[in-house]
Amino acid sequence: MKTLSAWWTSLSQGSSPDWLMNVGLLLGLSAVLWGGWWLLSRHLATMAQKTKIIWDDALVDAVRRPISWLIWLWPAVIATGVAIDNTSHYPTGFLTVVRHLLLVWTLIWILLRLISNVEQAMAESAKDVTTLNAVSKVLRLIVMVIGGLVAMQNLGLSLSGILTFGGVGGLIVGMAAKDLLANFFGGMMIYFDRPFKVGDWIRSPDRQIEGTVERIGFRMTVIRTFDKRPLYVPNSVFSSIVVENPSRMTNRRIKQTVSLRYQDAAVVNQVVAGIKTMLQHHPDIDTRQTLIVSFDHYGPSSLDIMVYTFTKTVNWVEYKEVQQDVMLKIVEVVHQHGADFAFPTSTVHLAPNDDVPAVSHTPSQTVN
Repeated sequence: MKTLSAWWTSLSQGSSPDWLMNVGLLLGLSAVLWGGWWLLSRHLATMAQKTKIIWDDALVDAVRRPISWLIWLWPAVIATGVAIDNTSHYPTGFLTVVRHLLLVWTLIWILLRLISNVEQAMAESAKDVTTLNAVSKVLRLIVMVIGGLVAMQNLGLSLSGILTFGGVGGLIVGMAAKDLLANFFGGMMIYFDRPFKVGDWIRSPDRQIEGTVERIGFRMTVIRTFDKRPLYVPNSVFSSIVVENPSRMTNRRIKQTVSLRYQDAAVVNQVVAGIKTMLQHHPDIDTRQTLIVSFDHYGPSSLDIMVYTFTKTVNWVEYKEVQQDVMLKIVEVVHQHGADFAFPTSTVHLAPNDDVPAVSHTPSQTVN
């Protein structure tokens, strides 16, 4: 142990006739440490997979690669210093700063990987993926800012001067990049107000914006339109437009007009009652919502019945299937009462002593 300690101390004592051997020993030590770390990390990963906690898996995966790189790079920096000391007169004091920066870089890398791993693990069971993405982005930003400040301090820069310059420069940057800041705060508004989240179908009556939200970034939101085109919308736009979120509807509406012939006026009341009874017993119709079936008005060629109800499902494909089933059942009810559907007609009156017929559009179904 004393021999190893003496050898390690001799590495920083300048030139040595055995410097090539020292470099080789450093590389060999890196290989041994890397092999030990590889076996240990595999054992830790196996143990973490047997638990139900997501944090241990995320932590083990986060540290495996950064530590592996550190095991190789740290001795490599020391070996570089040994080579410089023995082959030139160039000072090697800067390598101390490099080693400090290497530690800072490794720590930042581990924290960023840990945040990403936890985000991916929690996204599978998270009810609000948008909030999870927002928190992870803020944590990444904090880690990078703190890591950058620590790195600057190791480079010999004054943090107080940097912060003072940042206060003055922030005003200048804010004026020069007001659109960028507007998009950033627009993104914060979306995260906190949550008018929509990733996966929601949104549209705006003010703009030609409609599609599914794929990603909410700090500067823009990515929306995939229904014809599969990506739409990139700056976040500041959402602070000045009306956004409709159909994904949060509780029901879908069926609103149809059933037009009967004028000659079926005697059975209109029975048809209305039959349609209403059918809707009240339909398994896919939400009877807790408004349900209206009534004779609405006299049309030019028909007696119009309004059908107004809501489905239980909000899924578009399922809704269309329910709507089709309801409309086909309405046809059955109409035919059960001996009625039929009207279509636009005209009545032609022929004068006895006139070769030219007089045509008038009246609500009649016969031609004389």
